[in-house]
Amino acid sequence: MTIDPAGHGASPLNPPPSAPPPAGLGKDDFMQLLVTSLRYQDPSEPLSTSELMAQTTQLATMDQLMELTQLSQDAFHLQMRTSATDLVGKEVSYANDDGELVTGLVTAVDLSSTPPGAVVDGVIVPMNLLGTVRMPGAEMPEPPDPADPADPADPADPTDPADPTV
Repeated sequence: MTIDPAGHGASPLNPPPSAPPPAGLGKDDFMQLLVTSLRYQDPSEPLSTSELMAQTTQLATMDQLMELTQLSQDAFHLQMRTSATDLVGKEVSYANDDGELVTGLVTAVDLSSTPPGAVVDGVIVPMNLLGTVRMPGAEMPEPPDPADPADPADPADPTDPADPTV
């Protein structure tokens, strides 16, 4: 038998690390609280029927809200996956780790992570890091310059014949 001289082994006084407890209370926790309160209630003042019904209704409502939340999350993840697959064959741009703008063709999609990643030249790029998406060969229009008075996007351009206010 070997003994850990540093005392880092698992023992009753030093249990191994466990997973963190889940955030929030679940329906089983509320049911346990309800059963415990019923078990230890004062027999001279028992819980009224209306209070018991209110607590049971709250438990059922919480259960339905948890199911609705899970369904909403599932729908959102499905939408992200669908959007990711629509990127295959499109040209995207993103900033790499050095801050440089990289443009490439999406050849596949990695659905094993959240958010899904677009595979661009062998690099998996999470969808939330993509800057632009376009069809291959399509030109990206330059954004209008607000300081340029001849810019057709400027509504105050007095030389614009299409402007009805002139």
